[in-house]
Amino acid sequence: MSLRHGLLGLIAARPTTGYDLAKSFEASLANVWAAQLSQIYPELGRLHEQGLIRVLGTGPRQKKTYEITDEGLAEVRRWVLDVEPDRAHRNGAMLRTFFLWLVDPAEAEAYLRREAAIHRGNLERFEEMAGREPATPSAPLPVEWAVRYCRELAEWSEWAADRVRDESRAARA
Repeated sequence: MSLRHGLLGLIAARPTTGYDLAKSFEASLANVWAAQLSQIYPELGRLHEQGLIRVLGTGPRQKKTYEITDEGLAEVRRWVLDVEPDRAHRNGAMLRTFFLWLVDPAEAEAYLRREAAIHRGNLERFEEMAGREPATPSAPLPVEWAVRYCRELAEWSEWAADRVRDESRAARA
């Protein structure tokens, strides 16, 4: 996903401000794409220059509300249907598991227990998100994916920690 298309999709759902877009990313898209205000505002400027969005109005402190244009809607639709997504996946935490044999088994187990706790925390956050009003009509789909993904990662991390512990005990026996 590119930031520009994420912004276009959110603006297509309802006219909004840059600040509200950042909150939408934080509240509903964080499981698939992170974006900061420092990234959002310049991209909004580019989308505006390209005619993909327009300023609907300006409020206090020059706060702009954006809406999508027909060209912007066509672009986000083209991206959804015609552009093959990048499916490359990097996971630094999982990469470390390949090298847990280099540390003491108790340290490896502790590392995996921390990972399980992190994933349980993320799971709680996404379960809470699932109960909120969605940012877009199809937002519940990726939120449910995040719930399932975090649940599985937490369960796997606990399983792996138990396995490291059990193998360490067996090696000492």
